Amino acid sequence: MNTAKSGIRILGVAESTVRGAGRSVACGIVMRRDLIVDGICYGSITVGGYDGTESVADLFFSLNRSDINCIMLSGAVVSWFNIINPDDLADKTGLPVIAVTYEDSKGLAEDIARHFPGDSRRMAEYERLGRRTPVDLKTGYRVFIRTSGVDIRDATMICNSMTLQGRIPEPLRLARISAKSCFDFLSRRYMV
Repeated sequence: MNTAKSGIRILGVAESTVRGAGRSVACGIVMRRDLIVDGICYGSITVGGYDGTESVADLFFSLNRSDINCIMLSGAVVSWFNIINPDDLADKTGLPVIAVTYEDSKGLAEDIARHFPGDSRRMAEYERLGRRTPVDLKTGYRVFIRTSGVDIRDATMICNSMTLQGRIPEPLRLARISAKSCFDFLSRRYMV
């Protein structure tokens, strides 16, 4: 992947939900390196389900675009422990994937075991994710990433080029805001 390319486009994906909801709202924001937004899409992910990877792939394919260079995820464990596997997503889409998280932790294995006792499939999917790599951003903040199809050096360059302030890259920041706004609207209007 040519990270120096000025026209690079990132599909940033984030979701929003609340406990007890059956589905979350996922939002994808297509953003160029110069931080111009030139695409948006919405989908959903089953809360507590197993369709995270497939749902994000569906978001990408719904755009019907060939100019997206990389998918960036706001986490690989979403919607109440629904796993998005970067390797599987990269295989499905043919694009590099960067999953970004913001807090250091000892992992989620204990939480999965507590909330989903005996769910060996979910635990195996979580363990397949592997460890996160800490990355220091130009803003002075640290994030933790998992990648597929892109090395850590290039993933760090992409994160830095897409982060204006703080620790959240702009495609993910805007996707989070949009997903929450859409979820809140749908909850008030249609899901009550």
